[in-house]
Amino acid sequence: MNHELETLPIWASLPVTVLLLIGSAIILIGALGLVRLPHFFQRIHGPAITITIGTGSILIASMIYFSALQSRWVIHELLITAFVMLTAPVVAMLLMRTAVYRDLRARDRRPTNSAKENKATTEVYPFSTKE
Repeated sequence: MNHELETLPIWASLPVTVLLLIGSAIILIGALGLVRLPHFFQRIHGPAITITIGTGSILIASMIYFSALQSRWVIHELLITAFVMLTAPVVAMLLMRTAVYRDLRARDRRPTNSAKENKATTEVYPFSTKE
């Protein structure tokens, strides 16, 4: 067993454990959503939401752990957390907007023959069940 883990104070080990478990569970749920959901627009929500919360929890646990072991504040995890929290939602939004734009361009290129087909091709989102 690692000697550093044995000397970790209880006030640090409990929050680290809880934050690691919560972060891991949230990331696992997001990964399952990515695998299980059928369409891109549904699949993008799992990782987009969970990466910010799950990664934030794991990075805060890392900050507490290394601050307790080194007896000083370790703040480089805050920079990583800020970077992830700022970039992950923006990237997810850009991916969704790109997919909507791609679907709109594909819809405009399709030839239509009847009014029923025209109504069906005006739907942007492929998972919509309106009829």
